[in-house]
Amino acid sequence: MSSIYLPRAADALAFAMSTYGIPLLVLATTGSAVLTGAAFALEWIPRLAAFGWAGSIVDRRGASVVFHLASLGRALVLAAGAVLLYLYPSGAAASVTVMVLAAATGVLTEFSYIAVETAGAAAGRRAGPRAHRVQAALLGIDQTATLAGPALAGVLLLAGPPSMLAVVTVLSLLAALLALRTPPSPVAPARTPKGRPGAGLVTGWRTIRALPALGWLVAGLTLSNLSIGLLQAAGPVIVVQHFGQSTTAVGLVWSAAAAATLVAVTVCRFALDRLGLWPVGVACSVIASLACLAAPLAPDYLSYLVMVAVLMAADGGLAVVLRTLRSRLIPPEAFGSTLSATILILLLPFPLAGVLTALTPPDALGHVITACAALQTLGLFCAFARLRTDPALRA
Repeated sequence: MSSIYLPRAADALAFAMSTYGIPLLVLATTGSAVLTGAAFALEWIPRLAAFGWAGSIVDRRGASVVFHLASLGRALVLAAGAVLLYLYPSGAAASVTVMVLAAATGVLTEFSYIAVETAGAAAGRRAGPRAHRVQAALLGIDQTATLAGPALAGVLLLAGPPSMLAVVTVLSLLAALLALRTPPSPVAPARTPKGRPGAGLVTGWRTIRALPALGWLVAGLTLSNLSIGLLQAAGPVIVVQHFGQSTTAVGLVWSAAAAATLVAVTVCRFALDRLGLWPVGVACSVIASLACLAAPLAPDYLSYLVMVAVLMAADGGLAVVLRTLRSRLIPPEAFGSTLSATILILLLPFPLAGVLTALTPPDALGHVITACAALQTLGLFCAFARLRTDPALRA
């Protein structure tokens, strides 16, 4: 609890509040929708670019050290931003401050995330046959933070930007202090190549290729993420224009999805105890595929919300399977690099989904979602058919 779960909870809440709260902060400070979108991009572009560095540094220095330094750095950046916004609440100085905050917190959060994931995988390995319980608990922490973080950031922003940043600063400091209790993870040998930002991703890619079970599961989930990303990107168009609901209803869809995922993760924890990875993975794949195929056919908003919630709940079960499998298979000394590579692969469909949404007429979005759902079904079927006799999933 004190060495893994509490540090993860503090970091996950700071992660969610900064990821969703800083674009709100930009809008409140500048009043510009363009800068708000740019801030969201500034959070994610450096974050994706940092994957190669983050994984290799975690492998060389250890998860606890990187986790502590990244959380401490984020706290210092946020504290400086809070002071500047208190002194200069508007104008050019405020605009520059919030944009720098978006970029800096994005990079530092990526380092802390890779580090805390590596520490969680090490805890899973120590748990042995109960590794899935550790991964389910970690995923539950993440989903709870995703559910509570944006709402908390929005409420605190009513008291003023410095107040919101102060709370995230305290959470980051708490994560940094708790990181000192995190057990050290195995580190790579001193001969590991240094100084090349892509070295970690190359190492991770080679590890994935050497582990067919992990590679097939990542490939299936990547195709699944294309459907999920398309539903996320097209959600406002579907809910507001097609169903005639308000923008608040868009957020309600994903809040319901996060709540359903929490329930699914709890159920999967007990199901994995009795059935194992492969049966649970197949069941979640079937449910996710059927829900995604049904979502564009939903006759009204409520049924659409239910289908998306069911899809995300099943995806949460698949995430537990993936986390458990990679904690079992990936060599500890290369875990950070391989984790960075797998996350990068799994995130690549999301910008593609945004491009598809931008290029597709609103009336044709349902057909595109159906096509992506069919691709998702095929990908998950091939992955689990290939893994049916794999000892890693049968253990």
